[in-house]
This record gives sequence, structure tokens and C-alpha cells, in this order.
Amino acid sequence: MNKTIGEAKEFALASRSIVEFAHAHNVLVGVAPTYLSLKTVKDNAKDMIVAAQNVHFEDKGAFTGEVSIPMLKDIGIDWVIIGHSERRTYDNETSEKCNKKIVKLIQENMTPVYCVGETLAQFEKGETKKVVEEQLRIGLNLLCSSCIKNVVIAYEPVWSIGTGKNASQEIAQDVCHFIRNIIKDMYGDTAADEVLILYGGSVKPENIKSYLMSNDIDGALVGGASLKIDSYQAMVENLVK
Repeated sequence: MNKTIGEAKEFALASRSIVEFAHAHNVLVGVAPTYLSLKTVKDNAKDMIVAAQNVHFEDKGAFTGEVSIPMLKDIGIDWVIIGHSERRTYDNETSEKCNKKIVKLIQENMTPVYCVGETLAQFEKGETKKVVEEQLRIGLNLLCSSCIKNVVIAYEPVWSIGTGKNASQEIAQDVCHFIRNIIKDMYGDTAADEVLILYGGSVKPENIKSYLMSNDIDGALVGGASLKIDSYQAMVENLVK
């Protein structure tokens, strides 16, 4: 919940040279602003992925405060974050509910970014993989094997979000490798090879490259460090150094 429409427009315009630089080095970049700023960012950011932070699984109805897939498509949005840890923590977002959204998004030829991860208590109990596997098996249920390549999966340990703590490169790689193996078990080798897996959790300009050098980490889901254009630019530049 950051940036007014005016602030988001300023960021979008400033991002153009960054996006051009990123694409020249085969790096995909995007942002996920608030609902109010989606169209403004989409209209002013050049060739950048613009994602919504959430969506409802019904097209319309008595769901006050929600936004539907047709509404997003109407302004050219085709990426959506689903199951972010803050949605799970503060808004009772369950994996079952995430599944309904993911299935509907795939049907509508949109790209869900499905977030999974454990709390600090679960991490300390050694339950990380148990929690992540359950979230994956429930959240990705009912998808066809050829559809899974259209889902982006983000591992974001809840204990690392906004705390300044970050999972080590070894922990992040281990869990992302585990995620790929679950996808392999659910949908086969090809699906596991094709799916993109991101790491999110206190990612900063100084550590982003080390994470992405890991075999099973294809990208980063960045929070606070992406809010300032200088930091955003530094992350992109550090990836290709």
C-alpha cells in the first residue's frame, strides 16, 4: 500500500530507461502497484510488466471492495500476485481460495504469481517444506500439465518479509529446488523445467545477484527495496555486472 497515483506515474516514467537496459540484457522487470495506480503505470511505463496485487475469482457480484479479472483485463493488466504473505496473514487468504483465483486466471490467459512460504514459528520447527508443499498442492490443484508453465511461483518466507532478515542463499536455493521437485511430482519433468520460481524476502541491490545465481531461482519478488527508483535501478544493474 504505497504511492499515490502521481507518485506511481513519476516512478513509471523514470523506469523507462531501466526497462530498456533490462531488456537489452534479457532481464524481465515489472511492478505491482495499487489498484488505483494500475492504469496510470500501465500507460506510462514502457514495456514493463504491470501486475495487480490481488483479484477475485468471480467476474462480478456482491463482493464489495473486490476487483474482478474482467476489470483488470479492461485496462490491459494480465499479471496478478496471488497469496502474498501479507494477504494470507492479514486477510485470511487461504490456499483453497488462491486455487480458485489461479484456475480462473489461467482460463483467462493471465499470469498468476503464486506466493508460498512459512512463518517464523514454522521455520523454527523445521516445517518449511511441509508448509510449502501443502500450499503448492492445494494452490496448484486442477491445473493441466501444459498450464503450469504459465504460473510463476514465488517463495517468500514470511519471517523475512519486512524484517530485514533474509534467508541465506543456501536456504533459498534448497526450498526453490524443493518447489521444482514438487512441480515435477505433480505435473512432470517438462513442467518443472519450464516453471519460473522467484525468491522474495528482504531482497536488496547488494544481494539480488547472489540469489539469482542459484540453479533453481529464476528471479526475485522484491518489496521495500523496489519502492525507490534508484534502488530499483541498482538491482537491475547489479544483476548484469
